[in-house]
Amino acid sequence: MHVSASTLSLTVADVDASRDFFRTHLGYEVAMADDGFCSLTREDAAVDIVLLRKGTDVLPAEQRDREAGGLILALTVSGLAAEEARLRAAGAPITMPLREEPWGERLFQLTDPNGVVVQLVEWAVPDPGTDGNESTAVRVVTPSADDVTVSPNATMTGLAAPSRGSAELSTWTVTMDAGATGPEHSISREQVWTVTAGALEVTCDGRAETILAGQTLILPPALVRRIHAPEQAEAHVSMRSDGVASVPGTEGVRELPWAR
Repeated sequence: MHVSASTLSLTVADVDASRDFFRTHLGYEVAMADDGFCSLTREDAAVDIVLLRKGTDVLPAEQRDREAGGLILALTVSGLAAEEARLRAAGAPITMPLREEPWGERLFQLTDPNGVVVQLVEWAVPDPGTDGNESTAVRVVTPSADDVTVSPNATMTGLAAPSRGSAELSTWTVTMDAGATGPEHSISREQVWTVTAGALEVTCDGRAETILAGQTLILPPALVRRIHAPEQAEAHVSMRSDGVASVPGTEGVRELPWAR
C-alpha cells in the first residue's frame, strides 16, 4: 500500500465555527466548500481536514448523528513555546497549557468551538540516528560568521543550539561596548550569565546588580530586565533552546536567532 495523502474527516454541529478556528489559529486554508461541508488544507505536512455537518445525508445513516469526540489531532511543530505565546495573545482557547512528558514530548492543547482537540507537539530530544549512535555522539561546535548576530547594543555569537547539534540547551557569547544599554525585555526561560571580561549592570524586577568578570548571574524567566555595560564587557549565556523574548508595550514574542 502506498499512501499519497492523509485526511481527517470530522463530523461537527457547526462547520463554519470549526472552519474559522482552523483558519484563524492554525493557518489552514479552504480547498473546497459547500453547504454543510468544508475541506481544509495546508501547504506543509499537516493532515488535511474535512468538516461535515452532523446529520448530513452524505454519511451512512448509522454515522449521521455522531460528532467528533474522543480524538486528538496532533501536529508536530517547531518553536512550540513561541506558538503557545502567539495563540495566547490571539485569544485562542488553550485548554491544556504547555507541559513536558517524561519521554521527551513537549505539548499543549487547544479546543475548537465543536470540542475538537488539537495538540501541538515538539520533541525535546532528537530521534536516534539511523546507525543508532547519532543521539549520543560527542560534538564539537566551531562558530562561524553565520553564527554572529549584531544588534545596536551587542554582538551575539551562537555556540551550542539545536541547529548546531544540541538537544535541549543553547549557549552563546555576548559582547557589549562601554556605555551600551540593551532594551527592556523579558525571556520565557531562565538564563545563566557568566561575565568573562569587564562588568555588566543588570536591572531586574526593580533590583540592580553589578556582575564582575568571573561572577555568574541567574536570571529567572518572565521578569523584565535591562542590561548595561559600564565598560567593555563579554559574557557567556546559557538557556533552554526554546526561550523567546517579549518587549513591554509590544505584541507577540521574538525568537533569539543565535539560540535556535
